[in-house]
Amino acid sequence: MHVLGKAGLVIAGAVLILGGVVACSPLSAINAVTPASAYVKTEGVAYANTDNPRQKLDIYRPASAPAAGTGPGLPVVVFFYGGSWNEGSRKDYAFVGEALSSRGFIAVLPDYRVYPEVRYPDFVKDSAQAVAWTLRSLRELGGDPQRVFVMGHSAGAYNASMVALDPRWLREAGASPDALRGWIGLAGPYDFLPIENEDVKPVFFAPDSPPDSQPVRHVQAGAPPALLIASHKDKLVSAERNTAGLAKLLRAQQVPVVERYFDNTSHASLVGSLSRPLRFIAPTLEEVSQFIENPPPRPEPSK
Repeated sequence: MHVLGKAGLVIAGAVLILGGVVACSPLSAINAVTPASAYVKTEGVAYANTDNPRQKLDIYRPASAPAAGTGPGLPVVVFFYGGSWNEGSRKDYAFVGEALSSRGFIAVLPDYRVYPEVRYPDFVKDSAQAVAWTLRSLRELGGDPQRVFVMGHSAGAYNASMVALDPRWLREAGASPDALRGWIGLAGPYDFLPIENEDVKPVFFAPDSPPDSQPVRHVQAGAPPALLIASHKDKLVSAERNTAGLAKLLRAQQVPVVERYFDNTSHASLVGSLSRPLRFIAPTLEEVSQFIENPPPRPEPSK
């Protein structure tokens, strides 16, 4: 299993269409041409009782939305970025916050601790704490408690899946997966033992990686509905083993799943296709929006 080390490294083709900002890194270039008019941003909110800079989040709220508490609650999406659990920054994914805000959703983008500061499962615990913070803060955010979703790309999709499928993490954080309306995984690694990526091996204690670190081990009836999106051209995370394999296991437990596979995206350009400059590559934002606006029926909560 290979997980992308830095999403922007494989979105290099995007720079070719960004004119005067070609000297920037790909993600910086995409953000440089992403308008800020769709959202009001709140930065650097601590979600844990620490001063760790990697335990903070940014909030993107639609600019057109009424003030919190003065209108209907909005759908809320907590998005986790990838980076092999070795790197990444919420600041690089402003285009994701803009994309979700432009569709009328509140986007919450947390950082989480990465290797070598921590190993599995601490980044999962951080992710659960960020989701639990969001659930506790829905009134202040103006969010709808019946429409809370977790979402991620690559390693971030792993984090989202573990929060949604393995109830121990949210329970430890004082919440429950039963509070989630659904979850969304983009090119996620859900079944990747034995580990091949040298950067990822120490994160999961290879060769002694714990079997329960795999999302496929936690599929059970009553889990939140899932939207799983992958690319046929993904050379880093096998779509057949991970996305299709997880979808099959979920359906066997009567969990609603929507699967989508795109032909024109790579592992990294899949998340890049959420941005305004790259939406012509694939209808990723359309699929995400449709799932959030009309999710499958929620199964009965697990006992």
